[in-house]
Amino acid sequence: MFHLLRERIYWRMQPRVPEPDLVMESVAQASSFSEAGENDGVLAFLYLYNALQITSILQPGDRVLDLACGPANQLTQIARLNPEAHFVGLDASPAMLECARSTLARADISNVELMQGDMIRLVHLADASMNAVICTMSLHHLPDLNALSATLREVRRVLKPAGRFYLTDFGRLKLLNTQRFFADDLRQSAQFTQDYFNSLRAAFSVEELSAAVASLGPDVQRHVTVLASFLVVFRSGFQRPFDRQILQRAKEAFAKMPATQQENFRNVARWFRIGGYALPCDMD
Repeated sequence: MFHLLRERIYWRMQPRVPEPDLVMESVAQASSFSEAGENDGVLAFLYLYNALQITSILQPGDRVLDLACGPANQLTQIARLNPEAHFVGLDASPAMLECARSTLARADISNVELMQGDMIRLVHLADASMNAVICTMSLHHLPDLNALSATLREVRRVLKPAGRFYLTDFGRLKLLNTQRFFADDLRQSAQFTQDYFNSLRAAFSVEELSAAVASLGPDVQRHVTVLASFLVVFRSGFQRPFDRQILQRAKEAFAKMPATQQENFRNVARWFRIGGYALPCDMD
């Protein structure tokens, strides 16, 4: 709480520092990130939170593009909750896509196809070919504001006229000490901790993200974690009610997480709820 309060009252924004490796090509990086997203991994709580919020904008039969899907831990959660939708997971890294294939095979997920490609130029995807586009914790991998704007223009191009979207990432924190605190607090391997710290330093500001997302039109909701812009969500306004089957799958996923991850899930849900962004279902 101390770090969040300091973020709240501090007035100066530090400069963005792009990641040294814009694409995670190394097997060590890919493996470290993949392990963190397992059911008992340190990022499991955030993946389930995003999966629930993303499910609320999807409908059966949708064709959904996941930009920079990485090792597909997040995508696996979403695909399992939405078996009647079809997902395309795109990533630029062959190492990440290899991890993704293993992740999907272990989870016996059959409604996902993988594609190698750059989210700045979706050259293999036709105009108006997607019902929805999602991107979770990946926009900070982009090199600069021009690449961010180009990516959002591509999102607009491949979305159908009434297409839906969910984009979430870190917001750039004001203090270097706060970034270091969040990276160290996860108590993970040196590789993961450094990559996480680099990601926080590479985050765009909320204002920079908002300017780029404006190209998606007037149907944009913005939600930021209370006190500090640790996480920010941009989404379309469509809200799908959960049926009994989705709710059951969600609660089963929640029950499989360790108690510490369940508490982290409640905390991030609380951070957003206080700012007016509630979960689409009751998980307790």
